[in-house]
Amino acid sequence: MLTTSQLIQIRRDLHQIPEVALQEHDTKQYLLKVIQQFDQQFLQIKTVPELPTALLVRVQGKQPKKTIGYRADIDGLPVKEKTGLAFSSKNEGKMHACGHDIHMTVALGILNYFSEHQPQDNLLFFFQPAEESKNGGKLAYEQGVFAGEWRPDEFFALHVTPDLPTGTIGCRNGTLFAGAAEINIDLYGQDGHAAYPQRANDMVVAAAALISQIQTIVARSIDPIESGVITIGKVRAGTIRNAIAGHAHLEGTLRGLTQTMIEQIEKRLREVTAGIGQSFAARAEIEINQGGYWPVENDPKITAEFIDYMKNNPAVKYQETEPAMTGEDFGYLLAKIPGTMCWLGVEDDSQPHSATFNPQESAIEAGIKAIVGFFEEHM
Repeated sequence: MLTTSQLIQIRRDLHQIPEVALQEHDTKQYLLKVIQQFDQQFLQIKTVPELPTALLVRVQGKQPKKTIGYRADIDGLPVKEKTGLAFSSKNEGKMHACGHDIHMTVALGILNYFSEHQPQDNLLFFFQPAEESKNGGKLAYEQGVFAGEWRPDEFFALHVTPDLPTGTIGCRNGTLFAGAAEINIDLYGQDGHAAYPQRANDMVVAAAALISQIQTIVARSIDPIESGVITIGKVRAGTIRNAIAGHAHLEGTLRGLTQTMIEQIEKRLREVTAGIGQSFAARAEIEINQGGYWPVENDPKITAEFIDYMKNNPAVKYQETEPAMTGEDFGYLLAKIPGTMCWLGVEDDSQPHSATFNPQESAIEAGIKAIVGFFEEHM
């Protein structure tokens, strides 16, 4: 079994080599090196030519009735680290600022345990590239990675959070993470001189009207008991103060707690954009990209069992959590394969995606023990 010091060293090694989406080659090689040191009696390793940084490991069960999947994301972020840690990132401008180094270490600890203690059911570990961007889970699913004996009947995953005490397992039935989609809007009118507005068609004014109208979608088209968010975070128009802009470009994001709600928001957003285009005699183009960032909707039956185990195990610190508006591409996999995602508390003053995020390493063993214990009971 991996010792506490070995687990911490693995985490620190991984922390030093962050790589962004679909470029996780060194990370994959490190994972392979560690896994190849485990007892191989029950293990089968699979790589994917179509998704070269992905890695799958199958553990053969004693008397399997199903295959239980466990996913760990492996990519880092384009963030320049400012933690000052002795094991800070060696890759300039890249950092494991979302805790995926912790995710991988927990997964390796779980895999190591079951490589030495053959499980009742089959286990499938999916070390997934490109969670932060390029929706690696969706890519893997669409490329047929989960076929035959490599298809899990259930899928599980965890995500670190600094908002829970170290080692605490947080979960809820229903939506854990919101779904997210990118919005790109272009408005085309006619540029001209600021002194002759009647000879131009001002897209700054059209963009202002559109932004105001967008704010009514959640306020007036979404059930107030539910939750949704639309944020326009970037607006670009014009080149100089005394010229009317004939083009405006807007970028933003929309988020919702269910896929149905996201589709409803998207429909209204397209209608409002088209309406502004018509009312301002402008050409309006809108592009909405959701990819694999669907809401993480936990399966009711499986999650009820998961929560029951965590609540009633005296060795586990458990806390019911509220939905988060952050996105996670595990939602796409849960839309195809039932399962559960949970939080692992890592107690830090900094938030994920920040340059100073520094999760508590003592959470690693707590996460491993909680998931191993649940899997053994679940089988």
